[in-house]
Amino acid sequence: MKAAAKKAAAKKTAATKTAAKKTTAAKTAAKKTAAKKTRAKKEEKGGTLVLVESPTKAKTIERYLGKGYTVRASMGHLRDLPKSQFGIDVENNFEPKYINIRGKGDLIKALKKDAAKADKVYLASDPDREGEAIAWHLAHLFDIDAASPCRIVFNEITKPAIQAAIKEPHPINIDRVDAQQARRMLDRIVGYKLSPLLWRKVRKGLSAGRVQSVTVKLICDREKAIQAFVSQEYWTIDLKLKKGKSNQFGADLVAMGEDFSRTGEMAEDMPPIKGYKLDIHNQQDAERAAALAAEGTWSVAEVKKRQRSRKAAAPFTTSSLQQDAARKLGFTSRKTMMVAQQLYEGIDLGRKGPSGLITYMRTDSTRISEVAQAEAKEYIIDHFGQEYYPEKANVYSASKKSQDAHEAIRPTSVGFVPEEIEKYLNKDQFRLYQLIWQRFVASQMVPAVFDTLSVKLQNGGLQAAASGSQLKFPGFQAVYIMADNEGDKDMSLPELAEGDELRLMKAVPKQHFTEPPPRYNDASLVKLLEEKGIGRPSTYAPIIETILARGYVSRISKAFQPTELGFVVVDLLEEYFKDIVDEKFTATMESRLDGIAGGELGYQKLLGDFYTPFAEELAKADEAIGHVELPVEVSDVPCDLCGRMMVVKQGRFGKFLACPGFPECRNTKPLLKDTGIKCPKCDGTIVERKSRRGKNFYGCKNYPECDFVTWDIPMEEKCPKCGSLQLKHVYRNGRVLPYCSNDACETRINHPINKELEKQREKAAKAKESAESASE
Repeated sequence: MKAAAKKAAAKKTAATKTAAKKTTAAKTAAKKTAAKKTRAKKEEKGGTLVLVESPTKAKTIERYLGKGYTVRASMGHLRDLPKSQFGIDVENNFEPKYINIRGKGDLIKALKKDAAKADKVYLASDPDREGEAIAWHLAHLFDIDAASPCRIVFNEITKPAIQAAIKEPHPINIDRVDAQQARRMLDRIVGYKLSPLLWRKVRKGLSAGRVQSVTVKLICDREKAIQAFVSQEYWTIDLKLKKGKSNQFGADLVAMGEDFSRTGEMAEDMPPIKGYKLDIHNQQDAERAAALAAEGTWSVAEVKKRQRSRKAAAPFTTSSLQQDAARKLGFTSRKTMMVAQQLYEGIDLGRKGPSGLITYMRTDSTRISEVAQAEAKEYIIDHFGQEYYPEKANVYSASKKSQDAHEAIRPTSVGFVPEEIEKYLNKDQFRLYQLIWQRFVASQMVPAVFDTLSVKLQNGGLQAAASGSQLKFPGFQAVYIMADNEGDKDMSLPELAEGDELRLMKAVPKQHFTEPPPRYNDASLVKLLEEKGIGRPSTYAPIIETILARGYVSRISKAFQPTELGFVVVDLLEEYFKDIVDEKFTATMESRLDGIAGGELGYQKLLGDFYTPFAEELAKADEAIGHVELPVEVSDVPCDLCGRMMVVKQGRFGKFLACPGFPECRNTKPLLKDTGIKCPKCDGTIVERKSRRGKNFYGCKNYPECDFVTWDIPMEEKCPKCGSLQLKHVYRNGRVLPYCSNDACETRINHPINKELEKQREKAAKAKESAESASE
């Protein structure tokens, strides 16, 4: 009986569950039907279609606009000049031939369908010339009158900015469209007319660009200056002095007495104390100067005390953001703009949903809105105190070349404190956002104040100088340290007064050599392009990526070095196309493009003025230039397949070895730079290799038989304690830390490198674990 009752109860329970499932399924189906009806009604009603450039931006904006609005992404340009032909009718007033971009047919059909259902269509591409041109092309595709109020723009993706833009639609700015068309056609003329000449005369696959070529020339000019530089030896004398029982302090010997005879000549600009200005170029004179400094008595000749203030830097422009991100974060220009685009388009902040975190990141303006100023003021006073905010809000003047079309790059809300939203950002997003947030907040704060002390010391005819500074009030430095001030440290001097006697503890001669100008890196190259007016904020990153991809320059240890191909092409262009590689001509062309955007000049006039002399130069060059043979660097490595000595070739990822028998023999090898340092695991030597991402690392030449590998630079000097291989670890900020590779060496006890190596091991273990799980 009990068993039968249990069975009946089980059946009843099963029946109840089945009924519940059916009810749930019915409710779900009803909801889906209702949703379909709602969508159908929405489509019938029409509503407003907003077209933006990216899906991420579309998602963020749709959330802000709410019901009645549909936001779709065009995925950038939908029309462009054809790749397979020139696409410009030179004889017909430079009429461009635009076609729909291949592969975007389905997207165009889908967008046209959405546009046909909508009552209104707003074009909301980016607020720059490129965005204006995209809006113009979209208007053409969807039969929208460009003169009608169909265009909306916003500098930040926030609810107030989006809603304000919707209320103020305006016609497409045809002048800005023409400026973009002129730039596009100028680049097409140079690229499609000059590149084939390089193919015929030098080698296939080369390209020349209106802006990229002058950039390569600047890099080549710097390399020539480095190669022509002759280093000169010079010496300085460091003094260590002490007043009474106070701590010793340092000073520099700056002038010698009249009785100091040396190989050099007397300086024309004599220092206040008569004698020779310190200008020593050999060890003998340096040692004699140090000996003289050790004689007699040093005393204080003059003391100057003053306060120095340092103002905060302006909020970021595109250029300054790329420079600071390169110096502080080690980002390339391309990476900086890619991450900034993500922050601008919107990040999902959990319950707050997708939110744009920064204003538009392509700008040359330092201007900020009054609303942003007021928000910053409230935050600074609340979190730091009234004394950290100036009497009047800081306003930064724009450069003469600035278009000032948009605000500076800033956080959309100071309330999005980096540390509070860190969990929603990946590592790169957080670091860049933190940089932008800190720079903006600091730009609204009072200056930092330093107490400085300058002291002149004398000993007969000898003169020395010492200086010190102490941070009195941090001001903006409570939030942000500028990249060129990161190494500043408080340097204190004892209390000194005129006439005080000092005791010399030691005089140390130090040898130095003058250094050549440094190669450009991402930061310095962007700064140079901006200063010379070459390109615009939106073009800096593409310029750098193009010259790297074409093999004209290589990025070696974060610095740009021209390749042999780069030298050959620049020399060719300098001889036959001076305007193309002339920086002043290129800067003037940028100014004329600005004139088109301002309605002061027609784009056909600019193209006509450029094309006629360019076509004549092209014809002359084609006749005059013979085939240019690129010099071939032959290695000492034989080809494994045919025995020929392999040659060094330049690819987009750097140099590599290739068989000269191409195309019969297609053998290639990585180019290994032998350091000549013995491997600690076998009898081989350590060679420099490149990872897949182009980063240098070091390993044994006998790989795979020997597995020695390290990211750190091998040193020729052995460890003084155990005789093992020493390595140099280079941090992101350029700091170098030497250490012994032997974990058991006594020099490694409490050494700061231990933590760094542990991080590397954990990272490698995680990567290995991920690879193994993926293979399973």
